[in-house]
Amino acid sequence: MKTPCEKVLWFVLPAIRKELVQSLVQEHGYTQRDTARFLGLSDAAVSQYISKKRGRLEIKDKAFSDEISKSAKRIEKEGAKVVDQEICRLCGILRTSKTLKELTEKGKLDR
Repeated sequence: MKTPCEKVLWFVLPAIRKELVQSLVQEHGYTQRDTARFLGLSDAAVSQYISKKRGRLEIKDKAFSDEISKSAKRIEKEGAKVVDQEICRLCGILRTSKTLKELTEKGKLDR
């Protein structure tokens, strides 16, 4: 059985990155290369997030989607220097929400 921190590392962090990548590319018009640079990822990782080969966990929560959009806007405005802050903020929101508990109860974080 994975500890809560392992679950965040293996499932939640990739899901957050996937959502940020998709928001920056699809909603804000950034190239995959620029998105990779902003988020400190490789071009290949960004491609895998877009094609859903990474970050397969689906977080279907409207409030969390709104927070992803806020983070993408802040990253767009302030650049790479705020990426870590935003990822930590998003992770904290998920860790304290009912969404993470529901995903755990459904076994989505045990694969």
